[in-house]
Amino acid sequence: MPFVPFDALRFRQVLGHFPTCVTVVTGLVPAPSGSGLRPKPSGLTIGSFTSVSLDPPLVGFLPAFTSDSWQEIAPTGAFCVNVLADDQVDLCWRFAKEADDRFEGVDWTPSPATGCPILAGAGAWIDCEIEKVHDIGDHWFVVGRVLELDHADPWPNPMVFFRGKIGGYSSPPA
Repeated sequence: MPFVPFDALRFRQVLGHFPTCVTVVTGLVPAPSGSGLRPKPSGLTIGSFTSVSLDPPLVGFLPAFTSDSWQEIAPTGAFCVNVLADDQVDLCWRFAKEADDRFEGVDWTPSPATGCPILAGAGAWIDCEIEKVHDIGDHWFVVGRVLELDHADPWPNPMVFFRGKIGGYSSPPA
């Protein structure tokens, strides 16, 4: 079959037929030395989260080179992946836009291993230290070693991104 060139819009349209989980990756930005201030929470919405390895336990995601939030978090060496529930659409859009006040009014607790934010109501959280970061195309591929993780019980319906829209997924009856 001959190669037929395509543009970025076509690429997005076709790959949009692959549903992805919606997560918010969070971290803590250190306060300036000697300032007496506490670390500032930061985060970004990610739809490219994936499991990488069971042994050792590794996960990964792909933030864009243009992400100021990831550039703030990366030097700390740690992050927490928050798997959003389908009723957390407001958090999805809040963390999808670069802004300094994204955590204003957002309920969170520090993760047990790294202290990175665990968002209230998340279906699951995965606390990681950065294992490796690779440049791939116009993104970084961030690989994290899982230190701690947990999920809500009962498990809420996860948020899904599919064909350009946010929705939820519910398991069919057993």
